[in-house]
Order: sequence, then structure tokens, then C-alpha cells
Amino acid sequence: MNKDAKIYIAGHRGLVGSAIVRELKKQGFDNLIIRTHKELDLINQQAVSDFFKQEKPNYVILAAAKVGGIVANNTYRADFIYENLQIQNNVIHQSYLHKVTKLLFLGSTCIYPKNAPQPMSEDSLLTSELEYTNEPYAIAKIAGIKMCESYNLQYGTNFISVMPTNLYGKNDNFDLEVSHVLPALLRKMHEAKLNNNPTVEIWGSGKPRREFLYSDDMADACVFIMQNVDFKHLIKGKQEARNTHINIGTGEDISIKDLAYLIKDIVEFKGELIFNTSKPDGTMVKLTNLDKLHNLGWHHKIELNDGIKTVFNQYKTQALNNI
Repeated sequence: MNKDAKIYIAGHRGLVGSAIVRELKKQGFDNLIIRTHKELDLINQQAVSDFFKQEKPNYVILAAAKVGGIVANNTYRADFIYENLQIQNNVIHQSYLHKVTKLLFLGSTCIYPKNAPQPMSEDSLLTSELEYTNEPYAIAKIAGIKMCESYNLQYGTNFISVMPTNLYGKNDNFDLEVSHVLPALLRKMHEAKLNNNPTVEIWGSGKPRREFLYSDDMADACVFIMQNVDFKHLIKGKQEARNTHINIGTGEDISIKDLAYLIKDIVEFKGELIFNTSKPDGTMVKLTNLDKLHNLGWHHKIELNDGIKTVFNQYKTQALNNI
């Protein structure tokens, strides 16, 4: 990508999009196109069409999505599948119509089957049933992968899909109703410490293992792929263009119980952690196979302990500013 190329980042205010904007600016890309949801509703087909006609971006990074944790995914199932499909359909199709040079579509490793062999490789996609609680979101993201592959094959576009593992970082969502496990634990324990609460309840047994990637690392990987990887590289030697997406992660995991005690130490919460085993655990293990990404030349840099400390300091500052 040339430094003056017009790059549209859809979803620039979220955890993913804001990290990508920061990384692009750090690397000297300053011709960035951004729109808030109020300025451009990506669910509105006509609005997206008009936007592409007006702006004519050279590159598109599709980080906009309806996202949430296990409660939100299971409660708002219709919203998750409808809104994500609409966003993807509109942005990907308009990128084709307006001859975008390259598009990067971001999904999630929840696309993989509930009982996929660990660590999960790209080739495990669609080999068995999905985890029920996030099935609508996962199906939408699988559709996005297949849409990119199909447009590439039929129309010769250069649309790449990446599937980051569980992310955390600056601009994370700390709303306990919809947040993911790491920011939720940080907020719960910080508030318990401030209020001198003796216990913090954690959903599930604590036995499930999860992989966590700092959002700035994810953004670095995305820009690396935009600059160095094309669809032709991902189908080289293949008879069929299947599973051309790329996992992004650390290749390292931790149990929710160990994560909770790590956060407890960082927050300096002195109370007791109570694991509520009547609540669902979700998938027991979700670790990504990163052979494809590593062979392309990218590795993560920020370790979990350092990343959590940084996010906690940011959260405390944010909480103070909101008082």
C-alpha cells in the first residue's frame, strides 16, 4: 500500500478498528477514511452504495461488526446474525463494484467447530457443529469468509479474511452485559476492591482455556497482511480455494481460573473468587494453529501479563474520567 492510498476502516471506534487506525497512523498512512455509525449506517444498503460512490477508497478494512460475550451472543441471536450479514454483504459487494484494490475482512475464531481438534487450524472450518451459544455470529462470519473467496474466484478481487483469537486492549468494552471475559473480570475485581466486597463471582468452573491477543498486536498483523499477502498466495498449490482465511493469535492459552487469579494479582483484589458452576462454560478449549501466519512471517510481540497491566491502567484512567 502506498502511504497516500485512501484506506477506509469500517468500525474505527471499536477495539479492533481503533487499534488498526493507530497502527496505520504509526506506519505513516494518513489518508484514512472513517465514519461513525451516525454518519454511515452499514446496515443500510443505499447509504453504503452512496458512500463508496463518493469516497472511492483504494483499500477497505472491514472491522465493523456486532460483537459481544457469551450472554449477548446467546440472548440477541437474531440481531447478531442479521446485522453482521447485512454489514458484510453491503461493504464487500460495494468494494467489488468500486474496484477496491484489496479488502481485509475480520472475523473470529468462534467460526470453528465446538469440538475442533486443538490447536484449531484453518482446515477445521465446517467439519462439525458449532458452539450453540454463538452459532448465529459464527455463521455470519463464515458467510463473510465464503463471500470473500467467492468474489475472488468469480470476479478476480483480492479480498482476504483473518480470524483473530480473543482480543483485549485499548477501547475494550467494559459493559458487564456484553463484554468479553477479560475486561469483565478486570472491572468486576476493580469495583469489588473499591467497594471492599469480600467475593467476586465468576461464571462457570474456570476450567475452559482461552487464548488472548493484545489488540495492538492484532493490528500489526492486519497491516502486515495488507502489505504482504494476496489471495493468490493463499491458494497456491490448492486444487480448491477453501479455508483461505488466516488465523491471528499467540498460540498460547490459559485457563479462565488462572486468568482470574492473574487479574486478581494485577488489580490487587484481596477477596475470594467464587466460580458459579451452574453457569455455562462454553467451549472447553479454543487455541489457534498459527502455522499459516508464522510461515507468512508474522509473530506476536506482547505477552499477556504485560498487556493486562496496560489495559488495567487505561481502564482506571477511563473510570476516573467518567466520575
